Amino acid sequence: MTLPLICPRPPPTFGKEGGETPDSLAHLVHILSYREESCRSASRSGHSAALLPTPGPRPGHQLLLFGGCDSAEPDVAGFWGHGKIQEEAPAAPRLTEQLAKLVSSGQGSRQGPRGLRHHSCSVVGPFAVLFGGETLTRARDTICNDLYVYDTRRAPSLWFHFPCADRTLKRVGHRTCLCNDQLYLVGGFGEDGRTASPQVCTLDLFL
Repeated sequence: MTLPLICPRPPPTFGKEGGETPDSLAHLVHILSYREESCRSASRSGHSAALLPTPGPRPGHQLLLFGGCDSAEPDVAGFWGHGKIQEEAPAAPRLTEQLAKLVSSGQGSRQGPRGLRHHSCSVVGPFAVLFGGETLTRARDTICNDLYVYDTRRAPSLWFHFPCADRTLKRVGHRTCLCNDQLYLVGGFGEDGRTASPQVCTLDLFL
């Protein structure tokens, strides 16, 4: 019986810090890469991205970048004309209607999230909903519980800011998820920026 020849991988070589050197990683299979696009955005860190419809009778789609820099305005990282993207967005008719009433109620200010990072961002119909995060605009009390709504139904798109009085909802590094017409808030760190939150919350709008 002939045994198959087994060629073991040579042992890795280690650098000064104990990690593998680039030469020792040459055996790894090249399975993915990111290809740089021709467009550029402002330098951002801790930002979010959302694919949103463009206003008009023949809406297209735009990929917007929110937060992570001093500016409150999003960058357009990509644009696709009418019919170029076939999107199956989660149905949220009740929450979409509530957000439309909220931005029309006059309760919010026309203020965008300047200097905000590590927030959450979810798309609900024509709205981008940002919550929480860490602000770079003040030295103390930097963890936020503010709600920002970006309304793309008309051009130009508008920001609406709604502060929250409940300090227990201050979050950073968390996530929101749209499911069954509810916006869920999970994870992240609380007001001190160090204690992980075990809470699972849903967004309630009192109109």
